[in-house]
Amino acid sequence: MTNRIEHAAIAEAAARARAHSPFLAMLMEREPERTAEAFDGRLNLDIRRGADEPVGRRLRLERRALALTVALGDLAGVLDLGQVTGALTGFADHALDAAIRTAITERVPDAEPQGFVAIALGKQGSGELNYSSDIDPIFLFDPETLPRRAREEPEEAAVRIGKRVVEILQARDGDGYVLRVDLRLRPSPEATPIALPVNGAIAYYESQALAWERAAFIRARAAAGDIALGRRFLEAVKPFVWRRTLDFGAVREVRDLTRRIRDHHAQGQAFGPGYDLKRGRGGIREIEFFAQIHQLIHGGRDAHLRAPATREALSRLAAAGRIDEGDAAAFGEAYTLLRTIEHRVQMIDDRQTHKLPTGDGLEQVARLHGLENGAALIDLLAPHVTRVGRTYDALDDGREGVGLPGEGAGLAERLATMGFADADGAARRIAAWRGGSYAALRSPAARDALEAVLPTLVETLGAAPDPADAMIRLDALFEHMPSAINIFRLLEARPGLATLLIAILSHAQPLATDLTRRPALLDGLIDATAFEPTGPVPTLVAAMSGGDADDYQRRLDHVRQLVGEMRFALGAQVVAGAADPLAVAGGYARVAEAAVEVLARATVDAFAVRHGVVPGSELVILALGRMGGAALTHASDLDLVYLFTGDFAGESDGEKPLGATLYYNRLAQRVTAALSVPTAAGPLYPIDTRLRPSGTQGPLVVSLESFARYQREDAWTWEHMALTRARPIFGSAAARAATQAIVDRVLAGERPARDIAGEAEEMRAEMMRHKPPSGPLDVKLSPGGLVDLEFAVHRAQLIHRVGFDPHLGEAIAALVEAGVLPAGMRGAHDRLTRALVALRLLAPDGQPPAPATQTLIARALGVADWAAVVAMLETTRQEVARVWQGGESKA
Repeated sequence: MTNRIEHAAIAEAAARARAHSPFLAMLMEREPERTAEAFDGRLNLDIRRGADEPVGRRLRLERRALALTVALGDLAGVLDLGQVTGALTGFADHALDAAIRTAITERVPDAEPQGFVAIALGKQGSGELNYSSDIDPIFLFDPETLPRRAREEPEEAAVRIGKRVVEILQARDGDGYVLRVDLRLRPSPEATPIALPVNGAIAYYESQALAWERAAFIRARAAAGDIALGRRFLEAVKPFVWRRTLDFGAVREVRDLTRRIRDHHAQGQAFGPGYDLKRGRGGIREIEFFAQIHQLIHGGRDAHLRAPATREALSRLAAAGRIDEGDAAAFGEAYTLLRTIEHRVQMIDDRQTHKLPTGDGLEQVARLHGLENGAALIDLLAPHVTRVGRTYDALDDGREGVGLPGEGAGLAERLATMGFADADGAARRIAAWRGGSYAALRSPAARDALEAVLPTLVETLGAAPDPADAMIRLDALFEHMPSAINIFRLLEARPGLATLLIAILSHAQPLATDLTRRPALLDGLIDATAFEPTGPVPTLVAAMSGGDADDYQRRLDHVRQLVGEMRFALGAQVVAGAADPLAVAGGYARVAEAAVEVLARATVDAFAVRHGVVPGSELVILALGRMGGAALTHASDLDLVYLFTGDFAGESDGEKPLGATLYYNRLAQRVTAALSVPTAAGPLYPIDTRLRPSGTQGPLVVSLESFARYQREDAWTWEHMALTRARPIFGSAAARAATQAIVDRVLAGERPARDIAGEAEEMRAEMMRHKPPSGPLDVKLSPGGLVDLEFAVHRAQLIHRVGFDPHLGEAIAALVEAGVLPAGMRGAHDRLTRALVALRLLAPDGQPPAPATQTLIARALGVADWAAVVAMLETTRQEVARVWQGGESKA
């Protein structure tokens, strides 16, 4: 690579280098040709020399040439930070590879350089080496393919190759050295040889590795030697690094590591001369750890966030909404400046240092950078260091915990002061937890994690409306958990979640049941985005289509996991009072629609592998009921109708061909199973297909033509009422449009003449006999409830042939505008829908809940208290009953 640069820029950079960097001044004297090239406006990064020189000397001379060229380009402003670190990393990879090849061929001439790989960690792994950096490789070998001498054991050969590699790179002479090599990041460096068998390394990372090693492997890369071997190793240990269910111990350990670094380098914490640019508060390492902590939290779920380079990781985290965009921009700017000044410090004498000098040394660094003096350099860095330190500190709220005594009277006395009426009983239960009463609490690690979070848990339990009941539910959660470590560390890392957890266990039985079955659902609440509105369907489809699922069954499990987490988070929004239940209803529906899209598409593709496709034909899924209206509750099933386009007499073109009708009936059965059959990843949705033509007496799937004919000629009033909320949710745009056109024509009048009002009244009476309300809070089935409102709306739509919109609220608004319904019905719909969503979670049996839960319901419905809830529901029901029973929507 050769860059043309301005003579003035290079001359000015060279002048600064000669005046303020003894090392660069020496290089310019020893590299006259390269210096002349630079002064001639040519910045040549091609430093490779011929292979006729000994490898050590050749690499040392190449490194010297690169050091000068990169420094001049950096100081002249021609090379940005990415180009500088990229060039330095590229050379390190090249030198390491050359050393490995040489070490192997010296021992076994003409051997292929296979069976030995260097896994780059740290800044070499992320492509961010600094000007005077060491490298941190892990040497691995394959005993089966490693070249070795006769009667030489693979382990012995690998260690000798590794030692020779280090010798080639670190040996110094009059031309300097190539690279410093630090092998201490390998597993158990105090006890293991410098080169490890690859299978042994895999076993270590799968079973014994420490949490901080996960963060190190974010930046791991096969850099030199047998690259294919290295990639196989990294693929094998990927589950160790990127976990869907986060072990918060890793995050805690990274934070603890930061604290230890700060404490050890206390003199570097006070910003000013002598400040440690790498380890000091607000320095380079805190920026790196900030990115890595968020990558550990979210990267197991989103592979796009696994960028090894720090600035790229920050950008991707911000784009995904995982960190604040302002923080990402500020950290990126700070990282660029801090790394640039770090390079200036290292350029002075080619020393591996990260500290700002003091006295005259600081003046030298400042002037090398082009500043007037050291004070100007300090002023330049100060706002960036302050912003980074403050933001990084916010990752840890500094909570020290209230502390809990051990067993006995002391613990009971403390519990009594914290709100426990039966303090002795609570103390006995805590003692049982500490004693490992359940399998999830028996390991030393679990008990340590419990102790860390117990003060927060007990404080939150004490503030619950019924501490004893909340503790019993928490106990049940522990009983059903396979492991408690994750949940404890999650609550330790996010103490605010303890309050929400206890609220869910105390008030929301459906969510508590889900959580007991799948404790990992709490992981979905690890960041604030869980309490933001659910994204649009295409965004959800993209998330469900992502991940590491590489076959049909894994795709099903991946979708089930995400849907479970999203539905749980939506319910938690209601419990926390963080969202309008009306918006949550829409969120539930968008999650379901995305799940249908992804799972139906995966099922169609999997089915086609064996049976092919029916030419000129495709599956269409029509949503009805609350799914069609895009407003679900936590407990909603999905009303679906399966159709297919094209000729019913067609046949598929696969290895096992099927006639079109049989093809689509079997396919629809598989789609239903994909959407409803529980797996280890949890259940999904109950599917109701009884609204299909001819109901349970008809085939599961009919052609679009048959569907149209049935709706035009044979469908009953209740089926046309259902059709008012029909919405195609799967199929090509053309197929959806054709289906919607049929629906529109039928609703507009292509249907049998019937006594709509009379039949609707008969149907509602029949429903009341067979499905009476479950209790006084059953806002769906009670007189004047949502069913009565829906019947009134659909009766008006079919009679007057106006207001057709699958979204019930919009349909009501159109009917009000047409003068068919009274104006208050839109508000009645919104109030009843909010109540339905909230009560399905907080009072699912339809009975008045405990006073504390009544308060949550009032907050969710936006009224002052429980009395206002009761009054609001009663008034609304009366309004709806007048419309339904009084026939205000009749012709």
